[in-house]
Amino acid sequence: MLAACGESGSKKKYPEQSITGVVQWGAGGAMDNVSRAIAPLAEKSLGQSIVITNKPGATGSIAMQYVHEKKADGYNLLFSAENPALYGVLQISNQSFEDFYPINIMARGVATVVVPNDSKYQTMSDLIKDTQANQGKIKMGSTGPGGLPFMVTTMIESVAKTKFNMVPFDGEGPGMTALLGKHVDVLVVGLTAAAENAKAGKVRILAVVNDEKLKDFPDVPAITEALPEVKKFLPWGPFYGVWVKKDAPDDVKKTLVKAFAEAQKEPEFQDFLTRMGAVSLGISGDEADKFWRDWQSTSAWLLQDAGVAKASPEQLNIPRKK
Repeated sequence: MLAACGESGSKKKYPEQSITGVVQWGAGGAMDNVSRAIAPLAEKSLGQSIVITNKPGATGSIAMQYVHEKKADGYNLLFSAENPALYGVLQISNQSFEDFYPINIMARGVATVVVPNDSKYQTMSDLIKDTQANQGKIKMGSTGPGGLPFMVTTMIESVAKTKFNMVPFDGEGPGMTALLGKHVDVLVVGLTAAAENAKAGKVRILAVVNDEKLKDFPDVPAITEALPEVKKFLPWGPFYGVWVKKDAPDDVKKTLVKAFAEAQKEPEFQDFLTRMGAVSLGISGDEADKFWRDWQSTSAWLLQDAGVAKASPEQLNIPRKK
């Protein structure tokens, strides 16, 4: 009896050692930067260090698999962007966000539509009218099915009844180089890259892919000003979160949620999000679960309607967003 009490009383409070934070992508990318910005702030509440390690590859699925194979004890966290929500329809992995608990979805990125600074397109409406008059001829830089340019272009095409000539590149960087070299006419990129090049006088931002203007970019129209019907897909954009295995103990989840919620509110982190052009969210649990599932619904069915989904969202029990 005494031994039993002793065992019960010896239970240690989480965390009693350092925590490993596994980032899906390589160093220097958006997810990596967000992870390294918030981790030191969360450490203050946890009282232990979060050691960030990068395990890129296979659209982030290598990192997800790695964390999934670890014990559900809260000592291995997944720092993940939005990609796992589409693993099923793109048949990338059997793992998904359903196997994890959202500790904190910190922010979502905002996409932009950009053209060279000397482009004939002064507004989003100019671009749409020209694509409608020249179906399949206006060159849009792309990073492939499921990528940011492809998804936003599919939104535009579906509501404007138009078609772009999608030109593939290996990433946002090569796509921007092609745009500046006039090898493509238009490109969809994250706000940070767009803002940096606009400030340098290299590109013109025609619109932010949002349902309203951003306070830090008051002169840039929301895409819904030219294409009101795009609103049904919004809010949409890349998002950044930290996850723990779904079967982790409730007290571990609560401790992590509290630590990252406090870190989220730190002025230092909010300033970081502003500089990267991201929209602060700071959601967890059921609210975060609804957020990523809504994103999944929009994105999965866009891919299905575009004919590039490898598995039907319906077969995967992903409802079509009304």
